[in-house]
Amino acid sequence: MTKQHNFDVLIIGTGSAGLMSALQLSNNLNVALISKDKILEGCSYYAQGGISAVLDINDNFTTHVQDTLLTAAGLGDETAIRFMVENAPKAIASLEHSGVKFTKNKNKKNYHLTTEGGHSRRRVAHVADKTGQSIQTNLLKNVKEKSNITLFESYIAIDLLIKSYDCYGAYVLNKNTNQVESFISHKTIIATGGASKTYLYTSNPDTSTGDGIAMAYRAKCIITNMEFTQFHPTCLYHPHAKSFLITEALRGEGGKLILQNGKAFMHEFDNREELAPRDIVARAIDVQIKTHGFECVYLDISFKNKIWIKQHFPTIYKKCKSLGIDISKNAIPVVPAAHYTCGGVQTNLDGQTNINNLYAIGEVAHTGVHGANRMASNSLLECVVFAKSCANYINQQSKTLTYKKFSQWDASKVAPSKEKVVVSHLWDEIRRIMWNFVGIVRSNKRLKYAQYRLNQIQTEVNDYYKLYLISSNLIELRNLIQTAQLIVKSAIFRTESRGLHYNEDHPQQSNHPINTIIKKS
Repeated sequence: MTKQHNFDVLIIGTGSAGLMSALQLSNNLNVALISKDKILEGCSYYAQGGISAVLDINDNFTTHVQDTLLTAAGLGDETAIRFMVENAPKAIASLEHSGVKFTKNKNKKNYHLTTEGGHSRRRVAHVADKTGQSIQTNLLKNVKEKSNITLFESYIAIDLLIKSYDCYGAYVLNKNTNQVESFISHKTIIATGGASKTYLYTSNPDTSTGDGIAMAYRAKCIITNMEFTQFHPTCLYHPHAKSFLITEALRGEGGKLILQNGKAFMHEFDNREELAPRDIVARAIDVQIKTHGFECVYLDISFKNKIWIKQHFPTIYKKCKSLGIDISKNAIPVVPAAHYTCGGVQTNLDGQTNINNLYAIGEVAHTGVHGANRMASNSLLECVVFAKSCANYINQQSKTLTYKKFSQWDASKVAPSKEKVVVSHLWDEIRRIMWNFVGIVRSNKRLKYAQYRLNQIQTEVNDYYKLYLISSNLIELRNLIQTAQLIVKSAIFRTESRGLHYNEDHPQQSNHPINTIIKKS
């Protein structure tokens, strides 16, 4: 018999958006917070750079809004951006109240603000080069102190419970017991993060498999602008580095991109050089690698004093040093990697989707603040601001007392799989297809091939799903293929090059850009 849990609010995901929303919900609400892996294993924890906010007297909201709109390449929602920007100082205050200690200047009074790609002012508050880690650990500490929140670790959502465009929770696999459990809720918040694990090379941890986007699509949510995957220009290139990111703040402090012979090249692509938006920098590196047959390019900060480097970038210094790279003496080998999903589940300013009682916040959501390209350090800001607005909206709703009844999870017609190699093989094939044919530079032919092969894989995955017992790997594979198809379909729809989407067959920009909207019929 399927175990059933009843909660006022179910939050799927424990990144900064999920944790912050849980903390902001009323103490009168019974909250379930589920994490598909270890609670701190997610993109938020590994975010090095910082969180953008107007905190300096020489900065202002209008400039932050305009910088974000410019980076968004014609598709930013100015209302949403202004809402986020004007609430940014309050977001910083909320994090400080949670225990986050942002790095200050020598006077210990003012924030040490850095700059990153797209920003025209220093407005990135940070905790050395481990901002995400500090935010996550402090938010989690606060969550554990609240008696109305129950944490469920190693629980992965399978599908949302939907009836007549109303959401009542989700079926969830308990990875500890391999049993499916029903989480019945009055409100459900998706905070599962992005989908960059659809690509072979990514800065993201293994959890970023597009789960929330795929589940929401199957539930008939509106999905917007999935063609805009941001490739971070500088992921550490080393066989043992896995997905270690070299923060953009390093370039913000003067780091130069160079070839192996020491020649700089960014001036050939943009007058902002290393501080151009990420899509421009990533394409510039991609051109150098493919034109010259290089394996990587290099990022040099060695002209800075060693003590200064260790003080400002201790995590990067220590990681590189462990791999035999002394960044105070040598340049860092880097390559682009899939980093951030700018599209996602369409929401309003309160996180509401087009499905009643279903909300989406953080990277899984499309609020309109990123448009065709995300400006650096606006992502953690988006998580905190919209998590708070979503929770505040839910707090204002009247409390429902009865819980909907759903049928038990039926596993009577499936069997244990003896062909688990199929799952790992298809997982790998999807990611290679996406990297080779739907990457930084695209073409009509590549996109059509990717769509053709992904459709075949979708059929294979569906057949496998119907025959065998559910598993965590199978759930992720099912979501991975669904999300990959959405990315390709969106990319085919956009017959122009804009922001993060560059198509060799459509290099021009449309004079009337529109969002790419997909909804399951």
